[in-house]
Amino acid sequence: MKKRNSLNRTRLLRALIVVAFAVLAISSVRAADLRPNIILIMADDMGFSDIGCYGSEIQTPNLDRLAREGLRFTQFYNNAKCTITRASLLSGMYPRNIGDDIPRDIPTIAETMRAAGYQTGMSGKWHLGNTSPQRPIDRGFDEYYGLMDGAVNYFNPAQRDPGFKGGKVRTFGHNDQLIHSFPTNFYTTDFFAAHTSETIQRFAKTGRPFFIHLAFNSPHYPLHAWPEDIAKYRGKYKMGWEELRRQRHARQLAMGLLDPKWKLSPTDSKSYDWAKANQDWEDLRMATYAAMVDRMDQNIGKVLKTIKDLGIEDNTVVMFLSDNGGCTEEPGGRNPSQQPGIVSTYTAVGPAWGWAQNTPFRRYKSWVNEGGVSTPFIVRWPGHVKPGSMTGQMGHIIDVLPTCLELANGKPLKEINGAKTQPLEGRSLAPIFLGQQRPQAAELCWEWAGNCAIRRGQWKLVWDTLNKAKKWELYDLVADRTELHDLSREKPEVVKELSIAYEKWAKKLGRKLPGQKDAADS
Repeated sequence: MKKRNSLNRTRLLRALIVVAFAVLAISSVRAADLRPNIILIMADDMGFSDIGCYGSEIQTPNLDRLAREGLRFTQFYNNAKCTITRASLLSGMYPRNIGDDIPRDIPTIAETMRAAGYQTGMSGKWHLGNTSPQRPIDRGFDEYYGLMDGAVNYFNPAQRDPGFKGGKVRTFGHNDQLIHSFPTNFYTTDFFAAHTSETIQRFAKTGRPFFIHLAFNSPHYPLHAWPEDIAKYRGKYKMGWEELRRQRHARQLAMGLLDPKWKLSPTDSKSYDWAKANQDWEDLRMATYAAMVDRMDQNIGKVLKTIKDLGIEDNTVVMFLSDNGGCTEEPGGRNPSQQPGIVSTYTAVGPAWGWAQNTPFRRYKSWVNEGGVSTPFIVRWPGHVKPGSMTGQMGHIIDVLPTCLELANGKPLKEINGAKTQPLEGRSLAPIFLGQQRPQAAELCWEWAGNCAIRRGQWKLVWDTLNKAKKWELYDLVADRTELHDLSREKPEVVKELSIAYEKWAKKLGRKLPGQKDAADS
């Protein structure tokens, strides 16, 4: 009898141990479930003022809703150029050397989040390498579908670039498989968002949190859009780029996005006279561009509906930004015989519209004045981020990875691919998300194609290659964020201090000194 009771007690003890371990396992899963999903959305070559909640006339109701339900930054920075922005955004580090990939000893955001227990997916434009070991699937993404190169035909990515763009066939793929043919209803923006929704649905079934990067190639040239979207904007740009800027600026002031003492910057040196332009064709160029932004917003709405339908909206952080300012490049020249919007043409908005897209700032893509490096940045996180809020605190794309890591309760990787890693150069934005003050970065630096800048506190030192004087310019961004009053002569000691700091940064990272140029990319 005693032996039987002892055996029963042993069995009971074993059962209790099993139950205890099961409870611990369930608790662990539940704890992991509480960590938020993260969706990081990026537009391509979209200007600071190109969406409704930053002053645009373009219809972007879904992004506007994100702003109403979340937080808008008024001073968030990118790197002014496609590849180097992507390298920094996905690594939490400044770009190294030319910046057209992420070195193997620097972990990507996908490698870092995967190590923290997240599922990782990406849809869209990668532009950081199209062969092993630098494809998305090699750099930490569990799932990838999209464009591994730069600009591409939206309706048929298998179509060669025109001769003036080198006649390339761009690399398009799904995980490690290349895609060479596309259905008749194909349009990159639509298919990138559809793949994102499919990935979310699959990831949500596992119960584990996910990180997804949706990188649209819209509204980067070539100007391609569906006819019904273009029709919504046809004729609305007959006012010209100067009046467009005035109207956007007025809306920005009314929204409180700008300090009224920052005056609207004057006409850019690359712009031209609206009165002498082919106004109908110019209207069509900008209407097509607007249609591309509109279509992107429609598809963002579909992704947002997916997380709502799955019941995970309240536990999902959504972030949105652009990789650089509006683009003034005009591949193929200004040719009114080329109809924007259709599969057989390769057109762009050109220098006047591209400059206007960055209202109220100076310059555009590839330049490091505020028009080139300023981006909308919106974050929605229900229950954590105050709805309808706005912040003037500075943020930079190198801050995104450490932010995601903090939200995931993860730690930076100490080594990757057998190499010891360097400390992250970005800092978490989470305190700002939660309405707190975050200590400002000691300094921020930029460089592309000999355009150089450093910001420290109120001061920004800029080397602008369009300035024929070939000298550093100094601006007080608290008083003059539109960079209209060069104070370099009045403050030579500040110029000297900041130029020394910039050169130290550039030499450390293999970036260029003033006047030295990088190879261009698209």
